[in-house]
Amino acid sequence: MADALDAIYRAESRRIFATLVRLLGDFDLAEEALHDAFRAALEQWPREGMPANPRAWLVSAGRFKSIDGIRRQARFTAWDEATAHTDTLADPAPAWDDADPDADALEDDRLRLVFTCCHPALAPDAQVALTLREVCGLATEEIARAFLVPAPTIAQRIVRAKARIRDAGIPYQVPGLAELPERLDAVLRVVYLVFNEGYAASSGESVTRADLSAEAIRLGRLVAELLPDPEALGLLALMLLHDARRTARTSAQGELVLLDAQDRSLWHRGQIGEGAALVERALLSRRFGPYTLQAAIAAVHAEAAEAVDTDWPQIVGLYDVLLRLDPSPVAELNRAAAVAMRDGPAAGLALIDALLARGELAQYHLAHGARAELCRRLGRIDDARAAYLRALSLARQQPERQFLERQLASLPDAKNF
Repeated sequence: MADALDAIYRAESRRIFATLVRLLGDFDLAEEALHDAFRAALEQWPREGMPANPRAWLVSAGRFKSIDGIRRQARFTAWDEATAHTDTLADPAPAWDDADPDADALEDDRLRLVFTCCHPALAPDAQVALTLREVCGLATEEIARAFLVPAPTIAQRIVRAKARIRDAGIPYQVPGLAELPERLDAVLRVVYLVFNEGYAASSGESVTRADLSAEAIRLGRLVAELLPDPEALGLLALMLLHDARRTARTSAQGELVLLDAQDRSLWHRGQIGEGAALVERALLSRRFGPYTLQAAIAAVHAEAAEAVDTDWPQIVGLYDVLLRLDPSPVAELNRAAAVAMRDGPAAGLALIDALLARGELAQYHLAHGARAELCRRLGRIDDARAAYLRALSLARQQPERQFLERQLASLPDAKNF
């Protein structure tokens, strides 16, 4: 029973939390209620058996334990406001038997929570931190590592964001159609960051976190259905196309496998087809943005039967458009890698060296790893070794570190090369 409950916690806890936020109207109360509910389940389910609908049971248990706690506290205070608050909370619980809590409607509680966390009254960095913590359940330390900032800084952002939501009375709801367009960019950005953490975990023993990728795709579908903006479609396409390769990205031993060495028979062709169709739909609108362009690049990769069939000139061209529309050093790095495939390693290395000289990617292990690979291909073994060591010093994910160590060990002795 403990193992079953642990599995339910991993799969459902953030969904239960989102519903408790709606029912209780407070992040901290909902978090406490969530843990109270699981404690109650751990005590009762071994005696009484698992309920037919575990999530509904946990939501109801958490809500009523929170109400009981407030009532007990109210007995020790003379504040009329506290009594009034308990009266409000004491309204009958939702009739779970009358509705299917598994139904993924547009009024999904996690989607409500995403829009609440991405309210324009909050600073952009606070929106991201709060969503990753409360919607996706990432630990503060994980979020800090993903954004290369100290954990106390992230914790302060989250505390301030919660206080802002409470003090400003920000509603827990999906905004009306008139408000959706101005709120969309922030929501798409957060969904994209959630997917990135799932697709390439910032640290840990695994390359991916499938739970986060799946949650981001699910939220992306809801957003695209709610507002089929070209960029919402483009982001959904991007996530589907990247996630389609997930199984092939690691070996049976959990070792990292680069794109050109992946077994393409393991790629999920259904997701690739769906993603490619969404890319085409978004591009035809002529109102596309950076997510759609990234998805178009991913589609070119996905549609190549073998690595040698990849249309590198088209990929470089798409990166050129992306950089004009949304310049970023990471996009420049990716373009440099594509140029190396189109024009040779020396051309790509020159671009990466210029990029590193600017200092923006000095702490980015993938930039040093890419430089090491191009130096290796050019026979510059000492330079390759130095770059691999630099990348290794910055990498936090264990499979990436093991890959870099293997690459480093495979270098020939420069004197005998």
